[in-house]
Amino acid sequence: MSMKEKQYETMLAQLEGLIAGERNMMSVLSNASALMREVMGERYFWVGFYLVENDQLVLGPFQGSVACYRIGHGRGVCGTAWAQARTQVVPDVEAFPGHIACSSLSRSEIVVPLLDGQGIVRGVLDIDSKELAQFDETDARYLERAAAIIARELW
Repeated sequence: MSMKEKQYETMLAQLEGLIAGERNMMSVLSNASALMREVMGERYFWVGFYLVENDQLVLGPFQGSVACYRIGHGRGVCGTAWAQARTQVVPDVEAFPGHIACSSLSRSEIVVPLLDGQGIVRGVLDIDSKELAQFDETDARYLERAAAIIARELW
């Protein structure tokens, strides 16, 4: 098991215990973003959530610098993850068509949809890095597990 996988295993175990039984969305998402940032350290420049509200994703709890308030369906990496209901791993955000630059420091990104019990996207987990090609299939696999844990508690 790689060091990154060990970090993720630690994070998932802590996440399960941290949010078990809590139903307040803002509390769960706030602590989840703080935990992820603490465990993963400098690998994560920005970690947070956008929540579906009508035809937009609206900024939710996050850790990092200021962010975009609203993102349209199908726009940028977050809107694409929502529209496709599929994780987006972007090695270079500058090469992603329609990328929305909330911060010029962001170089790579991963966005994981939060799916309710019916498979409907209720929000997305968005993580940015200052480094190119920071995220891969290992990150996707573990972050999809984290998103499932969070969604199971909330929806």
